[in-house]
Amino acid sequence: MRLNDDLTSRAAAHAGRLPWTPSPAPGVERCMLFRIGDEIARATSIVRFAPNSRFPAHEHGGGEEILVLEGVFQDETGDYPAGSYLRNPTGTAHAPGSDAGCVIFVKLWQFRADDHAVVALPPEAGTSRRLLFENASERVWQENWAPGAEIRLPNPDGLEIFVLSGSFTENGECFERWSWLRLPPAQALGGFVGPQGVRLWLKAGALLQPNVCALEA
Repeated sequence: MRLNDDLTSRAAAHAGRLPWTPSPAPGVERCMLFRIGDEIARATSIVRFAPNSRFPAHEHGGGEEILVLEGVFQDETGDYPAGSYLRNPTGTAHAPGSDAGCVIFVKLWQFRADDHAVVALPPEAGTSRRLLFENASERVWQENWAPGAEIRLPNPDGLEIFVLSGSFTENGECFERWSWLRLPPAQALGGFVGPQGVRLWLKAGALLQPNVCALEA
């Protein structure tokens, strides 16, 4: 399967308009935003766990990056409520699930082969800007933009944006809660924030790292 796989072009998706696709695990569904591959895939998705659903234990062949959107995500290392940010590098393993149900934003098989950082950040309320992760290759953060503000954001290396709440308009397209936008290098972001303001997850850096973990056959 290939979805929004041309990294040289702008890509956008709106989860509120997309179907949920069943996963191999009962009670776990996915809304796919970017994908290269079948069940083992380089992917960016929203994943929804029904109450008392679980994925079987598995190893992260190419890394896993998670932002918890709703509910409480759980695995052997603990309980992670909405707002938690996790990075599970290549070689780590877990059996994720949720007793009460949850929704997560997740990126798979997109780590550099030499990225071994384990990150588990709890929610942090009341911050207008929060750095989640940074190394020589990428920067990940959350940020609030004020209602009605004009957006002008440079993009030298590549930019990915996910709307957590509120809205903004870019290139005449409205991005609301759980909308996703990816811009190739040198395509700056320009637009306007909606009347309620907007809170975003952002990643700046190469859209596919030069030594990204190779997909398994």
